Amino acid sequence: MMNCLQTWPEPIVRVQSLSDSGIHAIPERYIKRPSERASLVLHSPASEEVNIPVIDLQNLLSNDASLRQTTLSLISDACREWGFFQVVNHGVSHHLMKRMRQVWHDFFHLPLEAKQVHANSPSTYEGYGSRLGVEKGARLDWSDYYFLHYLPESLRDQNKWPSLPTDCRELVAEYGEELVKLCGKLMKILSVNLGLGEDYLQNAFGGEDIGACLRVNFYPKCPQPDLTLGLSPHSDPGGMTLLHPDDHVSGLQVRRGDDWVTVKPVPNAFIVNLADQIQVLSNATYKSVEHRVIVNSVKERVSLAFFYNPRGDILIEPAKELVTKDCPALYPAMTFNEYRLFIRTRGPCGKAQVESLKSSQ
Repeated sequence: MMNCLQTWPEPIVRVQSLSDSGIHAIPERYIKRPSERASLVLHSPASEEVNIPVIDLQNLLSNDASLRQTTLSLISDACREWGFFQVVNHGVSHHLMKRMRQVWHDFFHLPLEAKQVHANSPSTYEGYGSRLGVEKGARLDWSDYYFLHYLPESLRDQNKWPSLPTDCRELVAEYGEELVKLCGKLMKILSVNLGLGEDYLQNAFGGEDIGACLRVNFYPKCPQPDLTLGLSPHSDPGGMTLLHPDDHVSGLQVRRGDDWVTVKPVPNAFIVNLADQIQVLSNATYKSVEHRVIVNSVKERVSLAFFYNPRGDILIEPAKELVTKDCPALYPAMTFNEYRLFIRTRGPCGKAQVESLKSSQ
């Protein structure tokens, strides 16, 4: 399979270059089918007023046992009903978050030739990219990105991280360290809420030997935002995603029944997004939820997605404690390395992958 993933099927076009060229109509490759366009999805009036839950993690340190329990319950409800929530008072420096956003904004505004040094290939996706999936002639999303490995250390290669701006590598290393700590705390909370030992999910991921990577998304201004998407609907294939969104420009939409809810980011919050491997481990008690990104004609956006994943070669399957005669295992055991080939080959495809596993049982 990997042999056919060495090169892109056609020349790569940088979406930022298209946007900067002053075009008034987007190329056909980026035009979505009418049923997939953001403008034609009906919103119920109620969905406009809804936001994903916001959780204050500081409450878990309170001396008030009922406040701690209420906070755990709010997280549990969010995992079961939304698959998404925002966290504030999470322990990561707001100054560090601001510097990370700025350094990546500056990276995407470097001259094209400085970014092209890091152009990626579909064999690992590491570096500067503009598409997901290797299907020739596929419809494309209105975004560029930079993808890099943080963990395991055997895959971390700072030579594949941008050398410009000059403080980028140092900031990525510091940011990665802080987010790994935050993910570890959240994994304990999810385990306890599932009725498992607090280290269950972390151990299922490989203990200390887990995977983590960063994808920085750049969504340029788009002259016809109602015809395209910044990122097509998908659920994340890994374990858990911490998204550091643009506080000032909304773009993320989360599926809620038949509606798409536009997430209103809380300043200095992280958006926590449960991904497919936690759906599998929880035997679908927790759901990874489809989401997508809309684009904007007047404002560009930068968002940082930090993916916290199982070790690539460890088998992931429903926790035995959550499997009963009345609630059998919904998913077969599979390694994350096998699992993620799907999105790397086909690109974002809604929830097609995790649902196909279920139906094969």
